Amino acid sequence: MKCECSVIMAAILIFVGIFLGENTGASEAPPASTYSGDFWTRSTITGDWGGMRNDLAKKGIIFDLSLTQGYQGVVDGGKKRAWEYGGHGDLNIHISTEKLGLWRGGFFAIEVEGNYNDSINAYTGALMPANNSQMFPRPIGDNLNVPAFNYTQILSPYFAIMFGKFATLSSTAGDMNEFAHGKGDTQFMNMALNLNPVVATTVPYSALGAGFIIVPTKNPAEATVSFMVIQTNGQSNVTGFSDLNKNILTFVGEGRVRTNFFGLTGHQLVGVAYSNKEFASIDQNARVIVETGGIESRKGSWNVHYNFDQYLYEPTKGKGIGIFGRFGVSDGNPNFMRYFYSIGIGGKGIIPRRPLDHFGIGYYYLEVNNPSFTGPLATRSFLRDEYGFEAYYNCAVTPWMRLTPNIQYVRGAQKDMVTTETTHGITHIGRTDVGAATIIGVRLQLIF
Repeated sequence: MKCECSVIMAAILIFVGIFLGENTGASEAPPASTYSGDFWTRSTITGDWGGMRNDLAKKGIIFDLSLTQGYQGVVDGGKKRAWEYGGHGDLNIHISTEKLGLWRGGFFAIEVEGNYNDSINAYTGALMPANNSQMFPRPIGDNLNVPAFNYTQILSPYFAIMFGKFATLSSTAGDMNEFAHGKGDTQFMNMALNLNPVVATTVPYSALGAGFIIVPTKNPAEATVSFMVIQTNGQSNVTGFSDLNKNILTFVGEGRVRTNFFGLTGHQLVGVAYSNKEFASIDQNARVIVETGGIESRKGSWNVHYNFDQYLYEPTKGKGIGIFGRFGVSDGNPNFMRYFYSIGIGGKGIIPRRPLDHFGIGYYYLEVNNPSFTGPLATRSFLRDEYGFEAYYNCAVTPWMRLTPNIQYVRGAQKDMVTTETTHGITHIGRTDVGAATIIGVRLQLIF
């Protein structure tokens, strides 16, 4: 299941930190960060590559590479008590045409990612994966794909266009939130506390698309409005060009504005999505829960999503303690995730001499509308509403090594599961209840 809510934000952070000159009309990237320093204090393990990495950054070519490893166990409840280890690697390349001495306002973004081994996601009985990073670029098996290869052109201080293949979930992509966002590699691990899942049915993780960004005040940190058309059937392991003639499209709009309540930083975001695809009422999301049965289909699906973050204590910019929340609503059929909300507390750099540490505590609730079946299962109810808690503390051992203990308690949407027992050579088939799962684990991220 892929989502993060809004592909339309995938290029917005290209603007952030970019000064759009009012008088000259020029656009310049922010000063390149240095990779130099001794082994324990520099920003990456591999450093500046003998000075070459800093030189490339000054010329507008930036490489960001990380490896996120997770070891988690279902220690109580769920479908199965087990421990699993898995990893996720992510390479992002950003290229500025202006810094390369070519044309102004052009930016290329390329992403290569892969995962390996496994996770406990299938053992919890929940729709929301407890290890979000293990879902990308694809949730099953070892994968190495190119989910993003796109171009953004700034045409004026107020307007930019973008096109190509987009990864709709990253640290700089849609449904942005100060305290709860990403692929599960830096903040919360559970998908429900990184994104708004009601959008998952209509917005794929990786897809071809095109759109535009409006910056009303010429400062993207203050407000942005975006719109995009993307390919609903997009996947990270295909280019997508073979399906373009099918006209199966998703239309997504999103706006984000910075607030200043109580003199403290906050943000408000709202977005809408619609797809003209014909969906099954359990499409993409929970076929592992329903073992059999014909599922009704319906053409078209819509959803609305909202989120906010607000600092309550902010001694310095970008550091302090705040709250966050999300709310989502969908058509309820074919999208069986009818309503969703999450709320929590986050903190960044509040412990003296620990400026890079951060933490979060969150709760989510997902109201599930049971899918519509045909045949003998037409009256069967397989699912229930789902909720969960999560707490984490991200400890920066060094700037390039982040160790995160994590605990989750999830009452999953799956109510029961098929069981088999053989007695005296006779196999008996039955169903057993799936209890709430307690999950503990640790995550290690290395930044290269």
